[in-house]
Amino acid sequence: MQVGNVTTPFGRRPMTLALVRSQMRASQIEPGKQIDKWKIFRDACDARSLLGLRDRALAVLNALLTFYPEASLSDESNLIVFPSNAQLTARANGIAGSTLRENLAHLVEAGLIQRCDSPNGKRYARKGTDGAIETAYGFSLSPLLARSEELALLAQQVAATQRHLKFVKERITIARRDVRKLLSAAIEDGVSGNWETVESLYVALMARLRAAKTTEAFEGLLEELELLREEVINQLETLIITEKTDTNDADIRQHIQNSNTESIIELEPSSRNELGEKPRPDIERKIEPIKAFPLGMVLRACPEIAMYGPGGNIESWRDLMFAAVVVRSMLGVSPSAYQDACEVMGPENAAATMAAILERVGHISSPGGYLRDLTGKARRGEFSLGPVLMALLRASGQEAKRA
Repeated sequence: MQVGNVTTPFGRRPMTLALVRSQMRASQIEPGKQIDKWKIFRDACDARSLLGLRDRALAVLNALLTFYPEASLSDESNLIVFPSNAQLTARANGIAGSTLRENLAHLVEAGLIQRCDSPNGKRYARKGTDGAIETAYGFSLSPLLARSEELALLAQQVAATQRHLKFVKERITIARRDVRKLLSAAIEDGVSGNWETVESLYVALMARLRAAKTTEAFEGLLEELELLREEVINQLETLIITEKTDTNDADIRQHIQNSNTESIIELEPSSRNELGEKPRPDIERKIEPIKAFPLGMVLRACPEIAMYGPGGNIESWRDLMFAAVVVRSMLGVSPSAYQDACEVMGPENAAATMAAILERVGHISSPGGYLRDLTGKARRGEFSLGPVLMALLRASGQEAKRA
């Protein structure tokens, strides 16, 4: 350890362990290291949010760098600059003296510069007989050189975060547009559905969007917006499937009526097996399940189901359906009730519904009866998994905030 590189500040400014660490780190510069000073400055500017620096502090750092005569910071040259406060103020766009001192302290605390105070606290340099600087007192730029790689990585991290945030905001814009236009189309065309609830959820999400500031907040909003979009599309898809089935039934009934007028033989009583007649689609309509929600959303909304998957983990829809069977047995849901749910909702949605029931099992007196009730509503087109998942996601987010 090079104890000569540790100096204490002049006057009433205290010495801290953080300053000792910063000075020791600044002394560990590889021999021959040389970096363009403005490249380091740009990296520090890009990483200012992670360093906790304001624009004024960066303006002061810029002014300090202008007093360093070389274009590159090098361990072979004197890295201490010693301008007066008046000179710094002039080069930092005329900021007030108190603001200058405050931001110099911020730069020291952030570990970008280091104080090298003289015995009387003045900043100056003493030159030798050859004119070269022998001793200088002021601000050392060695921390910038020592942390150049770290600052570059921090700048890259900030840039990656900004790119990700831009991508998230673009997806939010598309999801907002899709929900708004699909919802307006459904309402204007008089499509039956619980559109008032969807509208209220959309308005609430837009209110949260205006107040969102962090990347995590935008990611949460995107997740709920995409879930709401899936809910709207599922309801419209169910309507289209129903209309298509009704149209096919009407065509079949019309065909049967026309056939009856053309042939009197078909009016005579006879066995269907004898005539080789196939089951009529208008007698037993096949229920076409709606599209399943993304597995990731289901697992985020219903994390309790994961421990019942193979090996205590769920990585695919097959794993979720395996876990749902285990949970069904554990909660006392009959095989017939679960089979009925699979036929009406589809196996993926039925498994997701079991996961949601498990998540709220403390509020459900009879899981089997509750599943049968949901299956009946789904058969009538009155139940969708979307609002259930959204409610669970919001509840888990609120519990995380309280924790």
